[in-house]
Amino acid sequence: MRYHYYICDVFTETRFGGNPLAVLPDARGLDGEQMQRIAREFNFSESTFVLPAEADGDRRVRIFTPKVEVPFAGHPNIGTAFVLAVTGELDGRDEVVFEEAAGKVPVSLARDGDRLRCELAAPEALTLSEPVSAELIAAALSLEPEDIVTETHLPQAASVGLPFIMTELPDADTLAGARIDAGMFDVVAEHGLPPDIHMYVHGGDSDEYDIRARMFAPLDGVPEDPATGSANCALAALLAHYAPEEAGRYGWRILQGAEMGRPSVLEARAEKRDGRVTGAWIGGTAVLFAEGWLEIS
Repeated sequence: MRYHYYICDVFTETRFGGNPLAVLPDARGLDGEQMQRIAREFNFSESTFVLPAEADGDRRVRIFTPKVEVPFAGHPNIGTAFVLAVTGELDGRDEVVFEEAAGKVPVSLARDGDRLRCELAAPEALTLSEPVSAELIAAALSLEPEDIVTETHLPQAASVGLPFIMTELPDADTLAGARIDAGMFDVVAEHGLPPDIHMYVHGGDSDEYDIRARMFAPLDGVPEDPATGSANCALAALLAHYAPEEAGRYGWRILQGAEMGRPSVLEARAEKRDGRVTGAWIGGTAVLFAEGWLEIS
């Protein structure tokens, strides 16, 4: 059988920037094992497989890294919505709802000339783990324990559909200097923690970005991710959670992937009412890069 695929770069307006994504807009007839093999062949952070809806959403979407299927991810939702929109599959609609293992993921679409911006709403409420040892996370990142900023929070797993260990660092130089210690990532997993570490620093007054970030997930086949929508969406919710106000609306412009030569710009926001985070969103643009056909025997 032949399967049409598209490749887009997500969270960028420039080809060869952002996070590449392979999208199969009609994956009927493929089983999970075949999807996993195809994702391994593309070898992007994720690939998506679009299927008919099973409940009251618009499409069912399965998401695979080169090694595992994941219940939710950010740039795959943004990129899949973008591909379906620019290829005419959505008939000009301004929202599409994807059914995923983590729940329903609504994605809004806003057109501005040739520019199409997509924004997803997190499928789950914010959940937080107990604090994680700063020494353990520092070792996994080849850093010193004193490189971990703990004034707001210790390293801590946060999820709005997919968990990441959130780790604040003091400055951009420390962020750039982080390196994977593969053996220590194994230890993180052995502790029952998500072996996906999202590092971030707050931008200074002269920085055009509010946050600069990196994400390592080597046990998922993603040594470093150029743009992690699900992690930055969870980060927005976590920062709103720790904000001193009982209620508010918050927004951040985030740069990720610069250290890889694939700069990505993500726009995150969160809302809080009565001391509780009530929603988190991540958005950005994408650009179509390539299309073709797969021959599956």
